[in-house]
Amino acid sequence: MKRTSYVDPIIGTVGDEQKESMHGGGKTHPCATYPYGMVQLGPDTTTSGDNGTGYNYCQSTIEGFSFNHMSGIGWYGDLGNIQIMPIVGKTDLRSGSNDEVPFVKGKDGWKSSFSHENEVALAGYYSVLLDRYNVKAEATVSEHTGMLRFTYPKSSESGIIFNFSRRIAGGADVEGVTISGNRIFGSITCTPKGGGFGRGNGNISYKLHFCLELSKEPKYTCFFENENLLNPSVKCATGSDLHLIACFDTEENEEILVKGGISYVDIIGAINNLNTECSHFDFDKLKGEADLAWENALSCASVQGGEETDLTLFYTCLYHTMLDPRTMTDCDGRFSCVLEGGMKSNYNHRTMFSGWDVYRSQFPWLTLIDPECVNDTIKSLLNIATFRNSSLPRWELMGNDSKCMVGDPGLIVLADAYVKGIDRFNYDFAYDLCKKSVFGIKESYGQEFNSLYPKDLTERTYVKNSLSETLEFLMANYALASFAYDLGEKEDYEYLLQRVSTYKDNYNKDLGFMCPRDENGKFIEVDSEYSSIGCVESNIFQQGWFAPYDIKGLCELFGKERAIALLERLFEEADFSKLWNEAYNHSNEPCHNITHYFNDLGLPRRTQYWTRRVQKEAYRLGAYGFCGNEDVGQLSAWYVLSALGFAQPCMGKPLYYINTPLFKRGEIKLNEKYHSCSLGTTFAVECDKDPNEYPYIEKIKLNGKEINEYYISYDQITNGGKLELILTK
Repeated sequence: MKRTSYVDPIIGTVGDEQKESMHGGGKTHPCATYPYGMVQLGPDTTTSGDNGTGYNYCQSTIEGFSFNHMSGIGWYGDLGNIQIMPIVGKTDLRSGSNDEVPFVKGKDGWKSSFSHENEVALAGYYSVLLDRYNVKAEATVSEHTGMLRFTYPKSSESGIIFNFSRRIAGGADVEGVTISGNRIFGSITCTPKGGGFGRGNGNISYKLHFCLELSKEPKYTCFFENENLLNPSVKCATGSDLHLIACFDTEENEEILVKGGISYVDIIGAINNLNTECSHFDFDKLKGEADLAWENALSCASVQGGEETDLTLFYTCLYHTMLDPRTMTDCDGRFSCVLEGGMKSNYNHRTMFSGWDVYRSQFPWLTLIDPECVNDTIKSLLNIATFRNSSLPRWELMGNDSKCMVGDPGLIVLADAYVKGIDRFNYDFAYDLCKKSVFGIKESYGQEFNSLYPKDLTERTYVKNSLSETLEFLMANYALASFAYDLGEKEDYEYLLQRVSTYKDNYNKDLGFMCPRDENGKFIEVDSEYSSIGCVESNIFQQGWFAPYDIKGLCELFGKERAIALLERLFEEADFSKLWNEAYNHSNEPCHNITHYFNDLGLPRRTQYWTRRVQKEAYRLGAYGFCGNEDVGQLSAWYVLSALGFAQPCMGKPLYYINTPLFKRGEIKLNEKYHSCSLGTTFAVECDKDPNEYPYIEKIKLNGKEINEYYISYDQITNGGKLELILTK
């Protein structure tokens, strides 16, 4: 079977206000997408609440189809621009499900009910029947363009509404649109004033340019704003709440198509993207090309054996790992995110870097299957940091750093890539920039250096009142130490390692756990290890294990036997299927990869046991399939890596810890440009028995030679060859 036949974009599409819990679900979307594509075109059920994709499987109406979406994010989301809705008959002039904009005159809006029974989501394709209008809506995409196909009933009142002001978690500031025959083009400006990520607190600004083309020229068009129709003679309009209605006569089952190209550079870029990738109205051709692109992309990894559920989850998760970081570069090689106007470069500029999440599994996975994407991402982050004279962005979107979450994940990803030989960037400049951040340089190039690090962090090795920030920044220190070592910066390396070792100073002997400290170094009083004081999206029991560069040393603090007992308790108290746990909490990143700690403690069977439990219980089919927020590929990447038998607990230390795979055989394709491939262009993991029946590893062979460690290096994987696992019950 084709790999794309196993992809189910509906998995994880529950958002906020769900039926089972008020805590958000996977928050993925079912849009038509292209690998790392600029366009993610699909349905919007709402513009309200913490539904950052604009789609929530639990809702029963659709308000339109927009051209760009974020997948697996919280904080109210962003994008969702150029929303298009087919209608039949007269409607109110609001969607009816947008809580971000007042609805004054109407009652129901133009939204339509729909049924999941009449909904299809595939890799590169989406369709649904809009019950209210009896219109079938379909979407497909290329990298920079999208196409909608609407199949109408017979009517003299068929139409299409274009909502140019729509933006998830807010609205656009200014829209300028021009109609020319069956073409519609313009620009949309979005700033924090209008809301967006964090309802404006993410400080996201961007300008989107577009060119749309209709397969049939409308008999009538009219702009409207604030629920008021403008003069139909107006063909060029600017406003802050700009919409357009286009009206048609349609025969039974008549198809009207809308195709569009977008650009973050200028309108010329949007037109060129459309002309380059979609010069026709052949929907099925474009759909077939998207399917082929996904089949080729998914061929980076293959698995054999296993249950049907495991295959569906594996390829769906693999699909999710290749939605972002998406391209920001037009077909002509130009991009723009921190500069007004376009600039050309020798790399593919990318966006959507959810750093605190994705450095843990997503980027360890991408370094294996798509190091070019990793290298491009690092160049993109460096470009932004250079322009802003700052640390690398923490949570980057459209060239902006929302600074969401904690730590310095950009540095961690960059340093890990460098020690793996993914170094097609200016690494001397990159090291200097990272060092400025960590060492507290206050000025750079005659200007104030905008560092992510608290100003007093260089005077002490912890962040007051925050255990999470302390341990995350120390992780970045370790990554920079690895970078320094490989560059031959011995003095920096030794200094940074000394700083990293101070993680032990955060162990509160009286409590028996890690604990936040105040500005004087005294431990803050907490009632138990379940306290969330000083922790970000976690508690002390969860966050306190975060010293992955020194797992043995960390456990010695607790006492080895007590540490083992506590780790067992961490997992035993958890319900892995739940959206939130006070113990091991797979729905949030601080717990990720802790199952593999047992490998360092001489108990690899416990890693194998607990990793399998998480795989089987935290991931399921259907809209409720993810135990928590997908986090821009991180939750999926953990699954894909572990399904093949691996995790990399510590970035900057390129060791992949081994667990029992889900499949009898798995294989990844290597990249000869970045990987040595000295033993072959693929790396395979083979089990001698069915791992679902024989879940424990008795013996490990690497290229025919038995090894005693329960880890292998990045270089050993990327040399190519085969890892053989002899299994037992």
